Amino acid sequence: MAQVAIFATQSTFIPPFPNLQINITTKKKNHLQQKSLRNPSYKTPFVIKGSSSPHKLVRDPKLDKHVVKQNKIRFVQKLKTLLLSKPKHFMPIHILYQCRPYLSLPKPRSILSMIHRYPTIFEFFTIPTAPTPFRATGNLTQLCVRLTPAAAALAKKESDLKKSMASTLATKLQKLLMLASPYHRLVLSKLVHLGPDLGLPVNFRSRLCNEHPDKFKIVDTSYGRALELVKWDSDLANALPSRDEVESLDLIVDRPLKFKHLRLRKGLNVKRHHHNYLMKFRELPDMCPYKTNVQDLVKESLEAEKRACAVVREVLGMTVEKRTLVDHLTHFRKEFGLPNKLRGMLVRHPEMFYVSLKGQRDSVFLVEGYNDKGVLLEKDEISVIKDELMKLVREGKRMRREKRKGYIYGDVDKCDAQPLVNEVDNEYDYDDCEDGLDDLFQMEDCSSEDDEDEDDDDDSNESIGWQENGEFWMAETSVENQNQCGLEPW
Repeated sequence: MAQVAIFATQSTFIPPFPNLQINITTKKKNHLQQKSLRNPSYKTPFVIKGSSSPHKLVRDPKLDKHVVKQNKIRFVQKLKTLLLSKPKHFMPIHILYQCRPYLSLPKPRSILSMIHRYPTIFEFFTIPTAPTPFRATGNLTQLCVRLTPAAAALAKKESDLKKSMASTLATKLQKLLMLASPYHRLVLSKLVHLGPDLGLPVNFRSRLCNEHPDKFKIVDTSYGRALELVKWDSDLANALPSRDEVESLDLIVDRPLKFKHLRLRKGLNVKRHHHNYLMKFRELPDMCPYKTNVQDLVKESLEAEKRACAVVREVLGMTVEKRTLVDHLTHFRKEFGLPNKLRGMLVRHPEMFYVSLKGQRDSVFLVEGYNDKGVLLEKDEISVIKDELMKLVREGKRMRREKRKGYIYGDVDKCDAQPLVNEVDNEYDYDDCEDGLDDLFQMEDCSSEDDEDEDDDDDSNESIGWQENGEFWMAETSVENQNQCGLEPW
Protein backbone atom coordinates (compact mmCIF):
# COMPACT_ATOMS: atom_id res chain seq x y z
CA MET A 1 0.00 0.00 0.00
CA ALA A 2 1.43 3.30 -1.09
CA GLN A 3 2.13 5.84 1.55
CA VAL A 4 1.23 9.42 0.88
CA ALA A 5 3.61 11.96 2.29
CA ILE A 6 2.15 15.23 3.48
CA PHE A 7 4.42 18.22 2.96
CA ALA A 8 4.09 21.59 4.54
CA THR A 9 2.95 24.46 2.37
CA GLN A 10 5.76 26.68 3.56
CA SER A 11 8.71 27.15 1.25
CA THR A 12 11.99 28.93 1.58
CA PHE A 13 11.74 30.15 -2.02
CA ILE A 14 8.48 32.06 -1.40
CA PRO A 15 8.87 35.12 0.83
CA PRO A 16 6.39 35.34 3.72
CA PHE A 17 3.39 37.66 3.43
CA PRO A 18 4.08 41.03 4.96
CA ASN A 19 2.13 42.11 8.05
CA LEU A 20 -0.11 44.80 6.60
CA GLN A 21 -0.71 47.69 8.98
CA ILE A 22 -2.49 50.84 7.96
CA ASN A 23 -1.10 53.97 9.50
CA ILE A 24 -3.65 56.74 9.29
CA THR A 25 -1.31 59.49 10.42
CA THR A 26 1.48 58.71 7.91
CA LYS A 27 0.61 61.58 5.62
CA LYS A 28 0.36 63.96 8.52
CA LYS A 29 3.71 62.82 9.95
CA ASN A 30 5.44 63.28 6.59
CA HIS A 31 4.01 66.78 6.39
CA LEU A 32 5.31 67.59 9.86
CA GLN A 33 8.73 66.15 9.07
CA GLN A 34 9.00 68.28 5.93
CA LYS A 35 7.97 71.31 7.97
CA SER A 36 10.66 70.57 10.55
CA LEU A 37 13.29 70.23 7.81
CA ARG A 38 12.41 73.64 6.38
CA ASN A 39 12.43 75.22 9.83
CA PRO A 40 15.03 73.65 12.18
CA SER A 41 13.57 75.51 15.17
CA TYR A 42 10.16 73.90 14.65
CA LYS A 43 9.42 71.18 17.20
CA THR A 44 7.24 68.32 16.02
CA PRO A 45 4.22 68.07 18.38
CA PHE A 46 2.85 64.91 19.87
CA VAL A 47 -0.13 63.84 17.74
CA ILE A 48 -3.01 61.92 19.30
CA LYS A 49 -3.42 58.71 17.28
CA GLY A 50 -6.83 57.63 18.55
CA SER A 51 -9.69 60.01 17.77
CA SER A 52 -12.26 58.07 19.77
CA SER A 53 -11.75 57.21 23.40
CA PRO A 54 -11.27 53.45 24.03
CA HIS A 55 -11.31 53.93 27.80
CA LYS A 56 -14.01 52.30 29.88
CA LEU A 57 -16.46 54.70 31.43
CA VAL A 58 -16.87 54.08 35.16
CA ARG A 59 -20.21 55.27 36.49
CA ASP A 60 -20.54 57.43 39.57
CA PRO A 61 -23.97 57.00 41.25
CA LYS A 62 -23.38 60.05 43.44
CA LEU A 63 -23.21 62.30 40.39
CA ASP A 64 -25.84 60.40 38.42
CA LYS A 65 -28.43 61.22 41.05
CA HIS A 66 -28.30 64.89 40.03
CA VAL A 67 -29.45 63.93 36.52
CA VAL A 68 -32.23 61.76 37.95
CA LYS A 69 -33.37 64.64 40.15
CA GLN A 70 -33.50 66.93 37.12
CA ASN A 71 -35.63 64.40 35.22
CA LYS A 72 -38.24 64.42 37.97
CA ILE A 73 -38.98 68.13 37.55
CA ARG A 74 -38.51 68.37 33.79
CA PHE A 75 -42.24 68.38 33.08
CA VAL A 76 -42.82 70.83 35.94
CA GLN A 77 -40.31 73.33 34.58
CA LYS A 78 -41.67 73.15 31.04
CA LEU A 79 -45.30 73.63 32.07
CA LYS A 80 -44.31 76.42 34.45
CA THR A 81 -42.55 78.15 31.56
CA LEU A 82 -45.72 77.94 29.47
CA LEU A 83 -47.92 79.33 32.24
CA LEU A 84 -45.57 82.21 33.05
CA SER A 85 -45.46 83.18 29.37
CA LYS A 86 -49.16 84.07 29.49
CA PRO A 87 -50.29 87.54 30.65
CA LYS A 88 -52.27 86.18 33.63
CA HIS A 89 -50.29 82.96 34.06
CA PHE A 90 -52.99 80.43 33.26
CA MET A 91 -53.88 78.36 30.22
CA PRO A 92 -57.00 76.43 29.17
CA ILE A 93 -56.57 72.69 28.91
CA HIS A 94 -57.78 72.45 25.31
CA ILE A 95 -55.05 74.92 24.29
CA LEU A 96 -52.47 73.09 26.39
CA TYR A 97 -53.03 70.01 24.21
CA GLN A 98 -51.36 71.90 21.36
CA CYS A 99 -48.18 72.14 23.46
CA ARG A 100 -47.73 68.37 23.68
CA PRO A 101 -44.53 68.39 21.53
CA TYR A 102 -42.94 71.05 23.75
CA LEU A 103 -43.91 69.14 26.89
CA SER A 104 -42.37 65.97 25.38
CA LEU A 105 -45.45 63.89 26.05
CA PRO A 106 -46.28 61.01 23.68
CA LYS A 107 -49.82 60.62 22.41
CA PRO A 108 -51.13 57.92 24.80
CA ARG A 109 -50.03 59.92 27.83
CA SER A 110 -52.71 62.17 29.27
CA ILE A 111 -51.78 65.74 30.13
CA LEU A 112 -54.36 65.81 32.93
CA SER A 113 -52.80 62.76 34.60
CA MET A 114 -49.37 64.39 34.44
CA ILE A 115 -50.70 67.58 36.05
CA HIS A 116 -52.42 65.52 38.78
CA ARG A 117 -48.99 64.22 39.81
CA TYR A 118 -48.00 67.65 41.11
CA PRO A 119 -50.85 68.97 43.29
CA THR A 120 -48.53 71.37 45.11
CA ILE A 121 -47.36 72.99 41.85
CA PHE A 122 -50.45 73.18 39.63
CA GLU A 123 -54.15 73.57 40.32
CA PHE A 124 -57.27 73.42 38.15
CA PHE A 125 -60.04 76.00 37.97
CA THR A 126 -62.82 76.88 35.56
CA ILE A 127 -63.71 80.09 33.76
CA PRO A 128 -66.89 80.90 31.84
CA THR A 129 -66.69 80.73 28.08
CA ALA A 130 -67.56 83.67 25.87
CA PRO A 131 -71.34 83.98 25.29
CA THR A 132 -72.52 83.09 21.81
CA PRO A 133 -76.02 83.11 20.27
CA PHE A 134 -75.82 79.34 19.70
CA ARG A 135 -75.76 78.62 23.44
CA ALA A 136 -79.29 79.44 24.44
CA THR A 137 -79.24 77.18 27.51
CA GLY A 138 -76.58 79.25 29.22
CA ASN A 139 -72.88 79.84 29.36
CA LEU A 140 -70.52 76.91 29.70
CA THR A 141 -67.23 76.71 31.60
CA GLN A 142 -63.83 75.49 30.50
CA LEU A 143 -61.13 73.87 32.55
CA CYS A 144 -57.84 75.77 33.04
CA VAL A 145 -54.60 75.23 34.91
CA ARG A 146 -52.43 77.67 36.85
CA LEU A 147 -49.71 77.69 39.48
CA THR A 148 -50.54 77.19 43.12
CA PRO A 149 -49.85 80.15 45.45
CA ALA A 150 -46.72 78.43 46.79
CA ALA A 151 -45.36 77.73 43.30
CA ALA A 152 -46.26 81.25 42.10
CA ALA A 153 -44.43 82.79 45.07
CA LEU A 154 -41.39 80.65 44.28
CA ALA A 155 -41.50 81.72 40.62
CA LYS A 156 -41.67 85.37 41.63
CA LYS A 157 -38.71 84.86 43.94
CA GLU A 158 -36.70 83.38 41.09
CA SER A 159 -37.70 86.19 38.73
CA ASP A 160 -36.69 88.87 41.25
CA LEU A 161 -33.40 87.10 41.89
CA LYS A 162 -32.50 87.04 38.19
CA LYS A 163 -33.39 90.73 37.93
CA SER A 164 -31.04 91.56 40.78
CA MET A 165 -28.32 89.42 39.17
CA ALA A 166 -28.66 91.10 35.77
CA SER A 167 -25.16 92.59 35.83
CA THR A 168 -23.61 89.29 36.97
CA LEU A 169 -25.41 87.35 34.25
CA ALA A 170 -24.36 89.91 31.66
CA THR A 171 -20.73 89.49 32.73
CA LYS A 172 -21.07 85.73 32.46
CA LEU A 173 -22.51 86.08 28.96
CA GLN A 174 -19.71 88.47 28.03
CA LYS A 175 -17.06 85.94 29.09
CA LEU A 176 -18.80 83.28 27.04
CA LEU A 177 -18.57 85.49 23.96
CA MET A 178 -14.88 86.12 24.64
CA LEU A 179 -14.27 82.38 24.35
CA ALA A 180 -15.79 82.29 20.87
CA SER A 181 -12.96 82.96 18.44
CA PRO A 182 -12.22 84.60 16.10
CA TYR A 183 -15.38 86.72 15.68
CA HIS A 184 -16.59 86.58 19.31
CA ARG A 185 -20.20 85.88 18.37
CA LEU A 186 -22.66 83.08 19.11
CA VAL A 187 -25.83 82.21 17.25
CA LEU A 188 -28.90 82.81 19.41
CA SER A 189 -30.59 79.59 18.33
CA LYS A 190 -27.61 77.70 19.84
CA LEU A 191 -27.21 79.92 22.88
CA VAL A 192 -30.83 79.39 23.92
CA HIS A 193 -29.99 75.72 24.68
CA LEU A 194 -27.21 76.63 27.12
CA GLY A 195 -29.09 79.57 28.66
CA PRO A 196 -30.97 77.70 31.44
CA ASP A 197 -27.78 75.95 32.58
CA LEU A 198 -26.03 79.31 32.82
CA GLY A 199 -28.89 80.73 34.88
CA LEU A 200 -29.93 83.21 32.18
CA PRO A 201 -33.56 84.38 32.21
CA VAL A 202 -35.80 82.95 29.55
CA ASN A 203 -36.20 86.38 27.95
CA PHE A 204 -32.50 87.24 28.01
CA ARG A 205 -32.54 88.14 24.31
CA SER A 206 -35.19 90.83 24.68
CA ARG A 207 -34.24 92.18 28.10
CA LEU A 208 -30.67 91.33 29.10
CA CYS A 209 -29.14 92.09 25.72
CA ASN A 210 -30.98 95.38 25.28
CA GLU A 211 -30.05 96.60 28.76
CA HIS A 212 -26.30 96.27 28.06
CA PRO A 213 -25.60 97.72 24.61
CA ASP A 214 -22.05 98.54 25.68
CA LYS A 215 -21.22 94.83 26.08
CA PHE A 216 -22.90 93.02 23.19
CA LYS A 217 -25.21 93.52 20.27
CA ILE A 218 -27.39 91.39 17.99
CA VAL A 219 -26.24 91.00 14.38
CA ASP A 220 -27.53 89.06 11.37
CA THR A 221 -25.37 86.25 10.02
CA SER A 222 -25.76 83.53 7.41
CA TYR A 223 -26.65 81.12 10.24
CA GLY A 224 -29.29 83.41 11.74
CA ARG A 225 -29.28 86.15 14.35
CA ALA A 226 -26.25 86.09 16.60
CA LEU A 227 -25.01 87.83 19.73
CA GLU A 228 -21.71 89.63 19.18
CA LEU A 229 -19.25 91.09 21.64
CA VAL A 230 -18.90 94.86 21.43
CA LYS A 231 -15.80 95.47 23.52
CA TRP A 232 -13.07 93.17 24.79
CA ASP A 233 -12.57 93.38 28.55
CA SER A 234 -9.03 92.43 29.59
CA ASP A 235 -10.04 92.17 33.24
CA LEU A 236 -12.40 89.30 32.43
CA ALA A 237 -9.89 87.41 30.27
CA ASN A 238 -8.64 85.34 33.20
CA ALA A 239 -9.12 81.59 33.35
CA LEU A 240 -10.19 79.68 36.42
CA PRO A 241 -7.32 79.01 38.80
CA SER A 242 -5.59 75.70 38.30
CA ARG A 243 -6.83 72.78 40.33
CA ASP A 244 -3.39 72.29 41.80
CA GLU A 245 -3.54 75.79 43.25
CA VAL A 246 -6.96 75.53 44.87
CA GLU A 247 -7.10 71.93 46.09
CA SER A 248 -5.28 70.72 49.14
CA LEU A 249 -3.94 67.18 49.37
CA ASP A 250 -4.35 67.09 53.18
CA LEU A 251 -0.62 66.75 53.71
CA ILE A 252 0.78 66.80 57.22
CA VAL A 253 3.93 68.62 56.11
CA ASP A 254 3.76 71.29 53.44
CA ARG A 255 6.50 70.10 51.12
CA PRO A 256 6.69 68.95 47.50
CA LEU A 257 5.65 65.39 46.78
CA LYS A 258 8.34 62.81 46.12
CA PHE A 259 6.22 61.13 43.42
CA LYS A 260 3.88 62.61 40.84
CA HIS A 261 0.29 62.64 42.02
CA LEU A 262 -2.86 62.39 39.89
CA ARG A 263 -6.05 63.21 41.74
CA LEU A 264 -9.03 61.10 40.58
CA ARG A 265 -12.52 60.51 41.85
CA LYS A 266 -12.88 58.21 44.80
CA GLY A 267 -13.01 54.59 43.65
CA LEU A 268 -11.75 55.34 40.13
CA ASN A 269 -8.66 53.57 38.80
CA VAL A 270 -7.16 53.89 35.34
CA LYS A 271 -4.79 51.65 33.45
CA ARG A 272 -1.07 52.31 33.44
CA HIS A 273 -0.82 53.60 29.86
CA HIS A 274 -3.81 55.88 30.49
CA HIS A 275 -2.23 57.08 33.72
CA ASN A 276 1.03 57.87 31.93
CA TYR A 277 -0.87 59.80 29.27
CA LEU A 278 -2.69 61.88 31.91
CA MET A 279 0.57 62.59 33.72
CA LYS A 280 2.19 63.74 30.49
CA PHE A 281 -0.87 65.87 29.75
CA ARG A 282 -0.66 67.43 33.20
CA GLU A 283 2.99 68.37 32.78
CA LEU A 284 2.12 70.62 29.84
CA PRO A 285 1.94 74.33 30.72
CA ASP A 286 -1.52 75.69 31.38
CA MET A 287 -3.17 77.54 28.51
CA CYS A 288 -5.50 80.49 28.92
CA PRO A 289 -8.47 79.86 26.60
CA TYR A 290 -9.09 83.59 26.27
CA LYS A 291 -5.57 84.42 25.05
CA THR A 292 -4.72 81.31 23.01
CA ASN A 293 -5.89 81.11 19.42
CA VAL A 294 -6.87 77.63 18.28
CA GLN A 295 -5.60 78.35 14.75
CA ASP A 296 -2.04 78.64 16.06
CA LEU A 297 -2.11 75.05 17.37
CA VAL A 298 -1.70 71.83 15.43
CA LYS A 299 -4.95 69.90 15.13
CA GLU A 300 -5.20 66.74 17.29
CA SER A 301 -2.11 67.69 19.26
CA LEU A 302 -1.74 67.63 23.01
CA GLU A 303 -1.57 71.42 23.04
CA ALA A 304 -4.88 71.68 21.16
CA GLU A 305 -6.49 69.22 23.56
CA LYS A 306 -5.09 71.16 26.50
CA ARG A 307 -6.81 74.30 25.25
CA ALA A 308 -10.07 72.43 24.49
CA CYS A 309 -10.18 71.05 28.03
CA ALA A 310 -9.59 74.55 29.38
CA VAL A 311 -12.50 75.89 27.30
CA VAL A 312 -14.89 73.17 28.52
CA ARG A 313 -13.72 73.78 32.07
CA GLU A 314 -14.48 77.49 31.72
CA VAL A 315 -17.96 76.86 30.31
CA LEU A 316 -18.84 74.32 33.00
CA GLY A 317 -17.50 76.69 35.64
CA MET A 318 -20.03 79.32 34.47
CA THR A 319 -23.01 76.99 34.81
CA VAL A 320 -25.19 77.00 37.91
CA GLU A 321 -24.71 73.35 38.82
CA LYS A 322 -21.32 72.85 37.15
CA ARG A 323 -22.83 70.51 34.56
CA THR A 324 -24.63 70.55 31.22
CA LEU A 325 -25.50 68.25 28.33
CA VAL A 326 -22.76 67.06 26.00
CA ASP A 327 -25.02 68.00 23.07
CA HIS A 328 -25.08 71.60 24.27
CA LEU A 329 -21.31 71.75 24.03
CA THR A 330 -21.19 70.11 20.61
CA HIS A 331 -23.28 72.99 19.25
CA PHE A 332 -20.27 75.26 19.79
CA ARG A 333 -17.52 73.08 18.35
CA LYS A 334 -16.70 75.58 15.62
CA GLU A 335 -17.00 78.70 17.80
CA PHE A 336 -14.96 77.34 20.72
CA GLY A 337 -12.47 75.33 18.65
CA LEU A 338 -13.47 71.99 20.18
CA PRO A 339 -12.59 68.64 18.55
CA ASN A 340 -15.10 66.70 16.50
CA LYS A 341 -14.98 63.73 18.87
CA LEU A 342 -15.77 65.89 21.89
CA ARG A 343 -17.33 63.12 23.95
CA GLY A 344 -14.22 60.97 23.52
CA MET A 345 -12.07 63.81 24.81
CA LEU A 346 -14.28 64.22 27.89
CA VAL A 347 -14.13 60.50 28.68
CA ARG A 348 -10.37 60.54 28.16
CA HIS A 349 -9.92 63.03 31.04
CA PRO A 350 -11.68 61.62 34.13
CA GLU A 351 -9.54 63.83 36.36
CA MET A 352 -11.49 66.88 35.12
CA PHE A 353 -14.83 65.68 33.73
CA TYR A 354 -17.39 62.97 34.32
CA VAL A 355 -19.81 61.88 31.59
CA SER A 356 -23.12 60.54 32.91
CA LEU A 357 -25.10 58.09 30.78
CA LYS A 358 -28.37 58.64 32.60
CA GLY A 359 -31.22 59.49 30.27
CA GLN A 360 -31.37 59.66 26.50
CA ARG A 361 -28.61 62.28 26.27
CA ASP A 362 -25.29 62.28 28.10
CA SER A 363 -24.42 64.91 30.67
CA VAL A 364 -20.96 66.19 31.58
CA PHE A 365 -19.93 67.27 35.10
CA LEU A 366 -17.01 69.37 36.27
CA VAL A 367 -15.45 67.02 38.82
CA GLU A 368 -13.78 69.72 40.89
CA GLY A 369 -17.18 71.36 41.50
CA TYR A 370 -18.34 68.39 43.63
CA ASN A 371 -16.90 66.67 46.66
CA ASP A 372 -16.43 62.93 47.13
CA LYS A 373 -20.04 62.55 48.29
CA GLY A 374 -21.38 64.14 45.11
CA VAL A 375 -22.48 67.38 46.79
CA LEU A 376 -22.09 70.67 44.97
CA LEU A 377 -19.39 72.70 46.71
CA GLU A 378 -20.57 76.20 45.77
CA LYS A 379 -24.36 76.45 45.66
CA ASP A 380 -25.79 79.28 43.63
CA GLU A 381 -28.94 81.07 44.79
CA ILE A 382 -30.74 79.80 41.71
CA SER A 383 -29.92 76.21 42.65
CA VAL A 384 -31.33 76.89 46.14
CA ILE A 385 -34.66 77.90 44.56
CA LYS A 386 -34.54 74.72 42.50
CA ASP A 387 -34.14 72.70 45.70
CA GLU A 388 -37.22 74.42 47.12
CA LEU A 389 -39.13 73.41 44.00
CA MET A 390 -38.02 69.82 44.57
CA LYS A 391 -39.39 70.02 48.13
CA LEU A 392 -42.78 71.06 46.74
CA VAL A 393 -42.70 68.13 44.32
CA ARG A 394 -41.88 65.69 47.13
CA GLU A 395 -44.66 67.17 49.24
CA GLY A 396 -47.13 66.60 46.41
CA LYS A 397 -45.92 63.02 46.07
CA ARG A 398 -46.53 62.49 49.80
CA MET A 399 -50.05 63.92 49.48
CA ARG A 400 -50.90 61.56 46.62
CA ARG A 401 -49.52 58.60 48.57
CA GLU A 402 -51.67 59.45 51.59
CA LYS A 403 -54.66 59.95 49.34
CA ARG A 404 -54.24 56.47 47.86
CA LYS A 405 -53.91 54.96 51.34
CA GLY A 406 -57.08 56.75 52.41
CA TYR A 407 -59.03 55.33 49.51
CA ILE A 408 -57.69 51.83 50.12
CA TYR A 409 -58.51 51.73 53.83
CA GLY A 410 -61.69 53.76 53.50
CA ASP A 411 -60.38 56.62 55.67
CA VAL A 412 -60.55 59.57 53.32
CA ASP A 413 -60.45 62.16 56.14
CA LYS A 414 -56.74 61.50 56.75
CA CYS A 415 -55.67 62.71 53.36
CA ASP A 416 -55.23 66.39 52.76
CA ALA A 417 -56.46 66.09 49.21
CA GLN A 418 -57.43 69.27 47.47
CA PRO A 419 -60.56 69.40 45.31
CA LEU A 420 -60.00 68.64 41.65
CA VAL A 421 -61.43 71.90 40.34
CA ASN A 422 -61.88 75.19 42.15
CA GLU A 423 -65.00 77.23 41.81
CA VAL A 424 -65.70 79.31 38.75
CA ASP A 425 -63.41 82.31 38.65
CA ASN A 426 -65.03 85.29 36.93
CA GLU A 427 -62.14 87.70 37.19
CA TYR A 428 -60.53 86.47 33.95
CA ASP A 429 -61.40 88.11 30.68
CA TYR A 430 -62.43 86.17 27.63
CA ASP A 431 -59.53 87.63 25.66
CA ASP A 432 -57.10 85.68 27.82
CA CYS A 433 -58.56 82.43 26.52
CA GLU A 434 -56.94 82.88 23.13
CA ASP A 435 -54.20 80.40 22.49
CA GLY A 436 -51.46 82.85 21.59
CA LEU A 437 -49.34 79.97 20.34
CA ASP A 438 -48.40 81.46 16.97
CA ASP A 439 -44.86 82.10 18.18
CA LEU A 440 -44.64 79.10 20.51
CA PHE A 441 -44.22 76.51 17.81
CA GLN A 442 -41.32 78.41 16.25
CA MET A 443 -39.18 78.16 19.33
CA GLU A 444 -36.29 75.85 20.07
CA ASP A 445 -36.61 73.62 23.09
CA CYS A 446 -34.16 75.13 25.55
CA SER A 447 -34.76 72.73 28.40
CA SER A 448 -31.65 71.54 30.15
CA GLU A 449 -32.78 67.87 30.02
CA ASP A 450 -34.82 65.79 27.61
CA ASP A 451 -34.49 62.57 29.52
CA GLU A 452 -36.89 60.11 31.07
CA ASP A 453 -39.50 61.08 33.64
CA GLU A 454 -39.60 59.93 37.24
CA ASP A 455 -41.57 56.81 36.28
CA ASP A 456 -39.03 55.87 33.58
CA ASP A 457 -41.44 56.58 30.74
CA ASP A 458 -40.09 56.98 27.25
CA ASP A 459 -39.92 60.41 25.73
CA SER A 460 -41.34 61.35 22.40
CA ASN A 461 -38.69 61.86 19.75
CA GLU A 462 -41.10 63.39 17.29
CA SER A 463 -39.73 65.77 14.71
CA ILE A 464 -40.77 69.19 15.94
CA GLY A 465 -40.92 71.50 12.99
CA TRP A 466 -41.61 74.56 15.08
CA GLN A 467 -38.13 74.71 16.62
CA GLU A 468 -36.43 77.13 14.29
CA ASN A 469 -36.87 80.83 14.82
CA GLY A 470 -37.01 81.01 18.61
CA GLU A 471 -39.66 83.71 18.94
CA PHE A 472 -41.49 82.19 21.91
CA TRP A 473 -39.42 83.85 24.62
CA MET A 474 -40.17 87.31 23.20
CA ALA A 475 -43.92 87.43 23.76
CA GLU A 476 -45.37 90.82 22.84
CA THR A 477 -47.50 91.41 25.90
CA SER A 478 -48.06 94.52 27.94
CA VAL A 479 -47.05 94.77 31.55
CA GLU A 480 -50.47 96.12 32.51
CA ASN A 481 -51.97 92.65 32.87
CA GLN A 482 -50.10 91.33 35.89
CA ASN A 483 -50.88 88.56 38.25
CA GLN A 484 -51.58 89.04 41.93
CA CYS A 485 -48.14 87.64 42.64
CA GLY A 486 -46.49 90.46 40.70
CA LEU A 487 -45.02 88.31 37.94
CA GLU A 488 -44.59 89.94 34.57
CA PRO A 489 -45.37 88.10 31.35
CA TRP A 490 -42.37 87.24 29.18
